[in-house]
Amino acid sequence: MSNTKPKARMLFKPAMYWREIIAFIGLFLAFIFFRSERRELHAIIPHLESANRAWIVIGFAVTGLFFWLQGAMYRKSFAAVRLELPLVQGIVLFLKRNFLSVFLPAGGVSSLAYTPSYIRQRGFGRMQVHQASGIYGFVGLLTVFLAGLPVIVYMAFTKGGLHNAGTGLVSLLAILVLLWMATVSLRPGKYLNRQISKYFPSAAPMLEGLFTAKLDNRAFGATVLYSLGIELCGMVHVYIAMLALGLPASVGVAAAAYIISVLLMLISPLLRGLGAVEMSLVYIMELYGYSAGQALAITILYRVFEFWLPLVCGFLAFAWKGRKLFLRLAPVLLIFLLGIINIVSVMTPPIHHRLVLLREYIPLQTVHASNLLVLYIGLMLVVTAAFLLKGFRAAWIIAVLLSFLSLLGHLGKALDYEEAIFATVTLVILLATAKQYRRRASKKWLQIGFSTALFSLAAVLIAGFISFYFIDKKHFGIDFTWKQSLEHTFRMFFLLQDDTLQPVTRFGHEFVALIRWLGFLTWAFVLFALINPYLHLSREEDTEKERARKLVSLYGQSSVDYFKLYKDKQYFFSTQFEAFIAYRVAGGFAIVLEEPVCAEEDKAAAIREFDAHCRKIGWKAAYYRVDENSIALFGALPRLMIGQEAIVDVQLFNLEGKDKKSLRNGLNSLQKKGFTTHLHRPPHEPALLGSLKKVSDEWLEYFDKGEQVFSQGLFDTEELQQQDIITVEDAEGQVKAFLNIIPDFSPEECTYDLIRKTADAPGAAMDALIIQLIQYAKERKQLYLNMGLVPLTGIEQPVNTAEQLLKMAAARIKRFGHYKGLREFKEKYATVWENKYLIYENDFDLLQLPVALNRVMKP
Repeated sequence: MSNTKPKARMLFKPAMYWREIIAFIGLFLAFIFFRSERRELHAIIPHLESANRAWIVIGFAVTGLFFWLQGAMYRKSFAAVRLELPLVQGIVLFLKRNFLSVFLPAGGVSSLAYTPSYIRQRGFGRMQVHQASGIYGFVGLLTVFLAGLPVIVYMAFTKGGLHNAGTGLVSLLAILVLLWMATVSLRPGKYLNRQISKYFPSAAPMLEGLFTAKLDNRAFGATVLYSLGIELCGMVHVYIAMLALGLPASVGVAAAAYIISVLLMLISPLLRGLGAVEMSLVYIMELYGYSAGQALAITILYRVFEFWLPLVCGFLAFAWKGRKLFLRLAPVLLIFLLGIINIVSVMTPPIHHRLVLLREYIPLQTVHASNLLVLYIGLMLVVTAAFLLKGFRAAWIIAVLLSFLSLLGHLGKALDYEEAIFATVTLVILLATAKQYRRRASKKWLQIGFSTALFSLAAVLIAGFISFYFIDKKHFGIDFTWKQSLEHTFRMFFLLQDDTLQPVTRFGHEFVALIRWLGFLTWAFVLFALINPYLHLSREEDTEKERARKLVSLYGQSSVDYFKLYKDKQYFFSTQFEAFIAYRVAGGFAIVLEEPVCAEEDKAAAIREFDAHCRKIGWKAAYYRVDENSIALFGALPRLMIGQEAIVDVQLFNLEGKDKKSLRNGLNSLQKKGFTTHLHRPPHEPALLGSLKKVSDEWLEYFDKGEQVFSQGLFDTEELQQQDIITVEDAEGQVKAFLNIIPDFSPEECTYDLIRKTADAPGAAMDALIIQLIQYAKERKQLYLNMGLVPLTGIEQPVNTAEQLLKMAAARIKRFGHYKGLREFKEKYATVWENKYLIYENDFDLLQLPVALNRVMKP
């Protein structure tokens, strides 16, 4: 109970939410303000509608100049710490940080911590980026004071001054002075630096890196000038808003209104003063003789230039990075919506005058036919959208065809040009994104689908023809000829309206429904056959594996080349070089283990050849566990860091030193308890293999593990029979832990695959295995031991959103917690950590690749 109360007090402590409370109060007051001024808001509509378009265009141009000055200011801020930032990247950095500042608490300051991936990829140090951002923020405050001082003086002489504005400016000056004094005092050897280093020693290196920069004074001065230009743009925006609305324009009032709005934005905890800024601007302009309606109109137009347009551009700057993902998802969404529109369009009555006009040119039967076809096409579009999302080429072809038919159907149904325009837009986007759809349907299923469709068509036609020809006249009131029988069967099978056929009995209605359902199901089966994935995978022949084994012996240089010969792999052999690629297929992806096995100079060409092969079949290529030194082979393809591989320098490793004390204690305790390590060479006795199997099964069950393949092996007695094995055995000779040593094709390197123990094995048993393996490597004059990959670790500076999510997942999701323990175990030995990556085609693939990777890793 005592522990709960403090937590509750902390949770509801008012100070924790003061920013949110102030922001809520500000928004509430803004709502009250705008609600009370609703008459004036209605009155400003004519002002905005009659605004001078030329001045509005000039206002937009000044906003463009404002963006350029912001980019130039960032460029010079980075130049002040001797970093070169391109102007365009500076503009994008401003737009993104400005967008974030609207939604972050104290956004004007907190948004400066955001660093896009392209900044990190330029190799800038984190401290240097923070220094440049600090200069940008400080200069921004400084120029508000420099520009605001004459404005406050002007207001003092014209309206007796605004005490709150003057107080705000004095407060800003105090903040600037305090910031300058703190910066000086935080330098090495100064008072604040000494105190912080005394109580927080770990912060000393950070302070030294952050406050020892030698500034380029010329670049710093240019930053100030650009920032003053930004303040001038803000004042000009207010002035242009006055001119655009045809109201008396005053430079002094425009400057005063701008400075007050900026001061409010600086102190606003959230949403950059949204609401409070509008209230203050109206108040200032009313002081200078503007009516409430005029002041509101000026305020709204100014905020479009200064707030809303940069906000929208900031959103687009973030969205631009995900444009490929958007173009991948947009056709799917459009196809689905087009299907819904088709269905709704048929169910709603047509516009009468359009229908009258249409009947002058198109027969009534055609109009009815269009209704039914549009309905059927709508249903098929909804189904097609699901397969289009998976990237099927056949689904794309069907979507294009159905979109075109929808276009014709809407025009032919009732001149529904709105729906026809939507269908046209969908069709254009589908054609523009054609290259994204490469997965092909199985030939076997295509043959089955078409043969079944033809058989069904023939069966329905024959059954319909016979039934209509011989059916009793009482069911339809018609004695059908053979031509009429064939015509009515065709019309119903193709879902066309047949007004000349009127059943008069219950059997007649059931007969018509049966023929129509057969037609519908036949077409649905054709659709299914066209978009069914290519699932049939041929087995690998022994000759291919022998060929791959030969190439590995010639060109192998990786610790996982052994698994490229594992029984779960498929092989692609180059037609131009001595090269092969080992991969598995899942979810439309051909997932490659590492990179091609071939001569170094042929790898890039082999990758291109494999990519072309995948496109032809309809797969997407992804490369798993690629070494950092091999990234250049993949050109501009995106990459995702998936973890680090632990490498031990066996010649340098020893058990001496304080950092190895716990390791020595564990091994000594193990020895005192009678445990010993043994090296077993093949061939092995069945009894030993049986003991290993028992250990393995217990490990899988107790630790809730499952066998995995692809980049590792599973327990296989045939494989183990050919390998050296290290065991830890108790005093009775019972095996308590083991590892198997597998071939490592990396020069002068040793590695292992399985490392497993029983539930009651001492904790140091695993350490004893590794120590024995290090000794094994030393005896064979090998230099390194590869301990394998530790997933989701080592991502210190994420370069994209996906890596940030992986880092967050590894830290916070319990499911991935065991990777931390694995990292700690291998850190006791590792000398070097090598980064490993996943290479893929576009960001959309990251939505599907985790599932595909999970499937290829299952036996």
